[in-house]
Amino acid sequence: MNILIDINHPAHVHLFRNVYKMLVEKGHEVLVVVKEIPSAMKLLDLYGIPYVNIGKKDDAIGKKGLDQLVFDRRLLKLVRQHHVDLGVGSSINIPHVSKLSKMKSIILDDDDDEAEPLFVKFGHPFADTILTPSAIKRKSSKAVYVDAYHELAYLHPNRFAPDPSVLSDAGVEEGEPYFILRFNAFKAHHDIGAEGLSIENKRRLVERLLACGKVFITTERNIDDEFKPYQLAVSPDKAHSLMYYATMFVGDSQTMTSEAAVLGTPAVKCNSFAGRLAVPNELEQRYGLCYSFLPEQQEAFFAKIEELLAMSDLKGEWQRRRQHLFSEKIDYTSFLVWFVENYPQSRQTIVEQPEFQFQFR
Repeated sequence: MNILIDINHPAHVHLFRNVYKMLVEKGHEVLVVVKEIPSAMKLLDLYGIPYVNIGKKDDAIGKKGLDQLVFDRRLLKLVRQHHVDLGVGSSINIPHVSKLSKMKSIILDDDDDEAEPLFVKFGHPFADTILTPSAIKRKSSKAVYVDAYHELAYLHPNRFAPDPSVLSDAGVEEGEPYFILRFNAFKAHHDIGAEGLSIENKRRLVERLLACGKVFITTERNIDDEFKPYQLAVSPDKAHSLMYYATMFVGDSQTMTSEAAVLGTPAVKCNSFAGRLAVPNELEQRYGLCYSFLPEQQEAFFAKIEELLAMSDLKGEWQRRRQHLFSEKIDYTSFLVWFVENYPQSRQTIVEQPEFQFQFR
């Protein structure tokens, strides 16, 4: 089968890297395309995944619509050149091109409809299938529900083993407390009007955590000068190992909060999406792996951090909670490879027999 994988965000490299490898090993022709995102392209290079760059994304919201038309045109050309049978990804371009070609489309979407109205309106109707975490309930009849999150494609124990050498790379001793902070840029179309930690709260956060251990900060864009001494400097392919061993993750990033939770690292998030998204809500309310607060709840946010810092067996407790999660979820990579290889029959199977997915543990 000729398969196309579209990378629209650095996290998608992790989402699909194991799927890509397994499909290639099974003899499929897999074409990877990526928007011109330096961090995503660096990850693809690190994992030895060849790709085609289809152009740069513009930060200006008003230009994003025009960008998508350009990406559609370039992607359509590639689909026809490579005789692609099936496109897989999380961008709006995959469903668009599937309606202009013979290619079928599978969209992996772990955001709620209410959080991404433009994608729901201009992307979902053109998709053939929308793979959706069971925590989310969609209006679209094209949704196929799975007991997994995107993070379980690369952080499930079947796919991930932490690399302890990252500790020496970061300059910390085994067992030494340290904290990872993430400050988001909020540049995506669904981030309009969203906000996270204020500069004052970032300063307060860094000062408090430095009293307990080392602090490493990662950010999507240029970091504020005052925080540069704490900028994360390890190779991006080791970032999840660094997070696994961390005492705590704190920030305003959606993806990294979920990653930390799945890794069994306590995570505390502060942004405008707190309480609004089904997947983070499930990680918080069902599994107790993370906590979320709105920007105006800053005192509750800092109080929760103090509560976690005071716990005696913090990491041990979170690893127990993590095992509860794995007892109820699937190995998303194994499932995806089966779903893609057997599409569209696989869709019918899961719709009629949802429990079939639990053989992918």
